[in-house]
Amino acid sequence: MELFIQQIVAGLFTGSIYACLALGIGMIYRAIGHVNFAQGEMAMFSTFVAWQLMQWGTPYWIAFVATLVFSFVAAGAIHHVIMRPLAKADEMSNIAVFVGMFAMINSLAGFIWDFNVKTFPSPFGFDSFLGSKLISLHQAGVLVVVVVLLVSLGAFFRFSRAGLHMQAAAANPESARLVGIRVGWMKALGWGMASTIGAVAGMMIAPLILLDPNMMSGVLIYAIAGAVVGGITSPVGAVIGGLAVGVIENLSGTYIPVVGGELKLTIAMALIVVVLLVRPNGLLGKNIAHRV
Repeated sequence: MELFIQQIVAGLFTGSIYACLALGIGMIYRAIGHVNFAQGEMAMFSTFVAWQLMQWGTPYWIAFVATLVFSFVAAGAIHHVIMRPLAKADEMSNIAVFVGMFAMINSLAGFIWDFNVKTFPSPFGFDSFLGSKLISLHQAGVLVVVVVLLVSLGAFFRFSRAGLHMQAAAANPESARLVGIRVGWMKALGWGMASTIGAVAGMMIAPLILLDPNMMSGVLIYAIAGAVVGGITSPVGAVIGGLAVGVIENLSGTYIPVVGGELKLTIAMALIVVVLLVRPNGLLGKNIAHRV
């Protein structure tokens, strides 16, 4: 029983990271109608920026905040320079751009910081939390950071004018323009916020999986699985899906001998297929109607 509880807790920890990235993926999907396959690489690059700032002697939390600002500005610039001109391009053109961004950011990180694995510090430490063997200080700290982030985002979308404008622009761009909402700016804001959320995920998971240009490849697949399972159009669904994928990944790797540590990605892919066969829009996703 203790092992089962430990795997549940560990699954919720990794699932919270997947939930962050899934939330960012969902935000960009609602803004432009496409999955950003470079989301993980953007998070990885931001994590390297934080690492470099700390190597220069910057305290952790100052580097953390500075990295969030960098992520927000850089993603806004990517939207303005690359994605806005492609607003009316076909689906394959957008996919090609995302794949190109993936390769470009990965190669740029390797060129600047090389491909050797680096250690990334934890601001919380790795001792046991309150003497418990089930959860470490780092895991507890990350869960607190993720909860604060998700609550802040929920309050932003529910109570702030910008949050309401973003939802309107994502739901019906043409009607939003008619009432004076600057849809282009709302999409850029969505890109910036999604990149910032991804940067948080990268900096929180880097102390465990170590830092290198390929660190987010597997994490991105799990995050996409979480977004699809929960419903990529639903922020709550993306969070629930990310947590579910984390728990299922841990339990299957522990209790299904054939899975072990090597076939966990297969479990994520199988989960996507099963959910889409039953609910094509995910557990909490909404049907999207198109006028013809």
